Amino acid sequence: MEFSDVVRRRRMVRNYTEDPVDPAAVERILAAALRAPSAGHTQGQDLVVVTDPTTRKAIADLAGEPDYVARGFDPWISRAPVHVVVCTSKAAYLRRYAEADKGGPHGPMAIETGWPVPYWWVDAGATLMLLLLAAVDEGLAAGFLGVHAIPGLRALLGIPDEVDPIGVVTLGHPAPDRRSGSLRRGRRRGRIHREHWTAHGEP
Repeated sequence: MEFSDVVRRRRMVRNYTEDPVDPAAVERILAAALRAPSAGHTQGQDLVVVTDPTTRKAIADLAGEPDYVARGFDPWISRAPVHVVVCTSKAAYLRRYAEADKGGPHGPMAIETGWPVPYWWVDAGATLMLLLLAAVDEGLAAGFLGVHAIPGLRALLGIPDEVDPIGVVTLGHPAPDRRSGSLRRGRRRGRIHREHWTAHGEP
């Protein structure tokens, strides 16, 4: 599939068929996600892959899926045959930037306040996007649910304290779903500014 087609087809899918996902396809998706850039080549992202139906149901329950279904939506979390929990570690970045080639233990970025932009979150976002795009490239669909909506996820999966989950990517074969009401906003204009910020920008 051409890259332009992958980008164009990518969307958050919130319903899946019961068809199984080829494990080899999942491995290719994971490998692609771990090709994401990382500051200082820290590689501070980890992926927790969940396929066990009982654990997937537990994640769905933590996310309040029964109430979600009661409002007329599909049970997309429990129905998705594969969950990938994207995680990042601030501590890994602080350790990396305390190394000699990055300023040493007393360097400005060996402590959190020395980072004007916390790149552990930036790099986690890059990993997340590669997951979403790689799924489309494999002919699959993906959705994302932020960890703020899944209390107890860390405890359920035994994620260490120094590692932060950012959310769950669901993978599977797409089924008809109810589109997000937010899409009615359409595309915001004025997001591209050339040479200098302008009041209106380009569409």
